[in-house]
Amino acid sequence: MITNFKQNLINFNLTNNDLFANEKKLSTIVDTIELQGIKVDRYTNEFWTAKQRQGNSIHEISYRACFKPQLPKFFINSLSKKGDFVYDPFLGRGTTIIEAGLLNRQVIGNDINPLSRFLSEARFLIPNLHDLKKQLDLIPINSDLKANIDLSMFYHEKTESEIVSLKNYILEKEKDNSLSDLDKWIRMVATNRLTGHSKGFFSVYTMPPNQAVTQKRQIKINEKNNNIPEYRSVKDLILRKSKSLIKDITETRKKDLKKIHKTAIFLNNDARETKNIPDNFVQLTVTSPPFLDVIQYSQDNWLRSWFNGINTEEIEKRITMSKTVEQWTGVMQDVFNELFRITKKDGFVAFEVGEVKNGKIKLDEYVVPMGLKSGFNLIGIIINEQEFTKTANIWGVNNNKKGTNSNRIVLFHKI
Repeated sequence: MITNFKQNLINFNLTNNDLFANEKKLSTIVDTIELQGIKVDRYTNEFWTAKQRQGNSIHEISYRACFKPQLPKFFINSLSKKGDFVYDPFLGRGTTIIEAGLLNRQVIGNDINPLSRFLSEARFLIPNLHDLKKQLDLIPINSDLKANIDLSMFYHEKTESEIVSLKNYILEKEKDNSLSDLDKWIRMVATNRLTGHSKGFFSVYTMPPNQAVTQKRQIKINEKNNNIPEYRSVKDLILRKSKSLIKDITETRKKDLKKIHKTAIFLNNDARETKNIPDNFVQLTVTSPPFLDVIQYSQDNWLRSWFNGINTEEIEKRITMSKTVEQWTGVMQDVFNELFRITKKDGFVAFEVGEVKNGKIKLDEYVVPMGLKSGFNLIGIIINEQEFTKTANIWGVNNNKKGTNSNRIVLFHKI
């Protein structure tokens, strides 16, 4: 498998990778670098691209710091087969396991933030739209309800009452352990519709749609744009977004996803301690870990956490946000030790990292010795590089200096 995979990287042809027939062939650039006395092969090409066919509509939920589904798809198709377990220890919005489910793999997802499970699990439980509408109609709305925090800068008072009514309904059913599959779906969609930049969201205009700005910042946005929150029907928007999410899901795929859900494992652990996963169990891990301290997950998700009854202070205590590369590598070394334990013989780990500190730090060069120390064999560094037409400066990372946007993946093999 390894020989074939490397050869496929070298001979990679965009025209054979779900692209339009008139796309030109690009040659893979292969070079070798030395890291701490270790020779490392690097493969650079446009292995997946924004020009590819769009990912399945079920992926289209917003979350900060997430990769596109084409990335895990590339490795899932190449390094696993139907029925294998695919794992993501830093689940985020669930892109890896959703794509794995679409490709008929079994899945394991882990994240310290419980939001990740809320956003991921429900998308294995695709609803019938008629049943969804009936369930939404049954949820009681109390027009006198107000949030326990000031949200007037985001919502019309009637919309706020509907949001609080829905929140109370979800949390009461969660407390009774009586959340149905439809309730989980409603929670997932509502969590994604809380704030955004169009009339498809519950809120007045705000940016970005993958996190909530502070109340003070939103007041300034409203003043600058002369915006006043208008009424948005919570139930109508949930139904509208649901239709959009499932437009690419066939009845067969719906049944397959529900079947995969029956064996799915969802964890809320530190990625260094996942005792629920047996030894030598996972065929493929595809993940992207937190990058130093450039993202404050609980702060970014304060409104989503409020809606879901999550204590952000407790989450902040559990999330390891390293301020230096030395701290980061210390944490990730323990993660790699755990990944080695759970990975099957002839299994793989695809570890996606970025450049931080304006490109001065290339984390892939720190990841290589960590994986080797844990016992993995190094396949190489795979760099997906493509033309990027928009100015990008995300997570404090300037990745557009040369008009390109890159993913850097360190690939390991357990022999």
